[in-house]
Parts: sequence; structure tokens; C-alpha cells
Amino acid sequence: MGTAALARILMEQGTDLRTFSAMINSGDQLIFTAADPIFSGEAGNEPDVRPNGIVSGKNLISIAASAGDNKVDVAAFTAYSMGVLQTVAAAADETLTRPATTKLINSVTMTSAGAIAVVAGTEGAAFVETRGAAGGPPEILVDSVELGQVRLDATVAAPIVASEIYQVIGQHSERSDFPVFTVDNVGQGDSAEVAAQISAHVEFSSVLPLSHTGGVPKRVYIQYHSPIFAEVSNTVDFTAVETSHSTSSEQVYGGSIGSTSESLGQGGFSALVSDGIKDVLVQAKNKIKTFKFFPNKNKAPFVLTQGKLGIARQWPADKQINVTATISAERPSADFSS
Repeated sequence: MGTAALARILMEQGTDLRTFSAMINSGDQLIFTAADPIFSGEAGNEPDVRPNGIVSGKNLISIAASAGDNKVDVAAFTAYSMGVLQTVAAAADETLTRPATTKLINSVTMTSAGAIAVVAGTEGAAFVETRGAAGGPPEILVDSVELGQVRLDATVAAPIVASEIYQVIGQHSERSDFPVFTVDNVGQGDSAEVAAQISAHVEFSSVLPLSHTGGVPKRVYIQYHSPIFAEVSNTVDFTAVETSHSTSSEQVYGGSIGSTSESLGQGGFSALVSDGIKDVLVQAKNKIKTFKFFPNKNKAPFVLTQGKLGIARQWPADKQINVTATISAERPSADFSS
């Protein structure tokens, strides 16, 4: 008979700050992980994800007001690089490279230091979208941000015209907020479809293009707090946060049509405490905490739950003071075999 007589509950009781660092690309250009398997979700300690890219400003490149040959102007903007927000002033008369004989694409970029830099591609007989190819846009440095591209097929110096400037987001320019992403602070554990989803990760809605040196996507930087766990003493009756399912039906001629819906329940546990006021568990009430439950403290499997801690306290006259804790989570608890 399986029992939880040797179970124990650990609660996040502190954190270690991990300052901005590049996340690890899982290889699909969709899911990115960090050095630690869990991100704290407590207010003030939430992950700060900053993909390289433009933050404010749109269609930054324009024809030169001076009407100078082979020149463009760049409007003021802000952008993230390496987790730092760069504020870049407007720049006039940035010089482009013209092809010697055929066609050439120039990429207008911001360097990791916040400077404007124009990178010329390789000439080709026709314009193509393949990075680094003849006639294609150049690969840009890994922590540079692409602002837009200028396609030139005339060899003679002349003012740039609007039709030569390309600034489609995600194709010719990089924004920090595109594509959109979600952050999973604890991961999906044994339910993960791919290995990168097992632990904490950031997942984008679409694949990041391989537009940087070495055929890699833009870098994604994160700052987060890694939880430090300590045991909650004298606990019992842990309940994981689970998804429940319900069925409803609508009557139609000759029968009925059914539909299902899902809802997320509450998790929780009970604990005996010393005075119900100064206890660590009580002091954590109304905060988002991460809990690690081991059905058997001597074995590897555990359950991770992150949510807001609520408590109900009782001070009986003839028994020990007790707390009923609830965990209200945004995601179901995750099971980990090891």
C-alpha cells in the first residue's frame, strides 16, 4: 500500500539573483532555457526577459533629408542588446555601399554598444532572402540589432529612394517584442513534449530567423531569481494543483451535442505551527511561492507547484495551532520523476 508517511514539503524561502545572461537555444529557435531549472515568481523577483531588438520606434530608416548620394537617415529609437536598454539618437547621412556590377543588400544595424553600423552583403545576380548568400542580406553580429535593409541594384551613386528601403518586422528588422513569447517558471516536468520544456523556459510563438553570424537567431537575455528551498515542518495532506474537466451538452433534434471545458483547481496542505504569527509559513502569506513536494523524502520523484499562498489559521484551546494553506496557481503542478 502506497502512503506518504515519509513525505516532505519544501517552500521557497529565499532566492539567488542571476543577472542578465544569454539563454540557451534548444536548437529549434523556439524554446530557450537558462542555467537554473526554476524561476521564482514572487513579486519583485519575476523573470525579466529581454530579447535583442527594437523597443520603441518603427520604420526607423528614411531617405536622407540632405538628398546626398548613397545616404539614409535613421530616426531616434531604443533597443535591447545584451539585456541593456540602449537609447540611440537620430543619425543623418549614414553611408551605404553600392554594388560594383550587380545587386547588393545593405543591413542598417545597431551594435551592442548602441552605435549605428551599416553592414554590406555579398553581390549577386538577383536579390534573395538567404542570409549571407550572393544577393542576400548579410549575417549581422550576434548582439547587433537589425533596423532595416536597403536593396541597391544601381552601380552609379545617387540618392536613395523610399522603394529601396525594406523594414518588415521579423524579416528586415528585429523587434524585442516580436515574435511574442511566454515564460514558464517551473516547466512541464514529465508532461513535456520536448526536453527543453521539462524545466523553466521561454517559448516563442514562431521560429526566430537565423539572421546572425554563424547562422544563429538573435540572442535572448534573461535576469531571474533562482529559489532557495527550505523544509516546512509538521505538514500533512499536500494537494497538487490539477486540471479538472467538465462536460455539458446541448439538445438538438434527434439527440444532443456535447462539449468539454477545463478549470484549474487549488492546491494546498496543512501545517502545525508555533504561534500562527511569526512562523515562516505565515510570514509568506499572500506571496507567490514555489513548493517542492516529495512523496518520499528518500526518493527522487517530486511535484513542483508555484502559486499564491493563502492561509487560514486556527488557535484551538486543546490542540496545536494549525494552518490550512492554499496554493492558487496559473498552471497545474508539474511532476518530475527525477
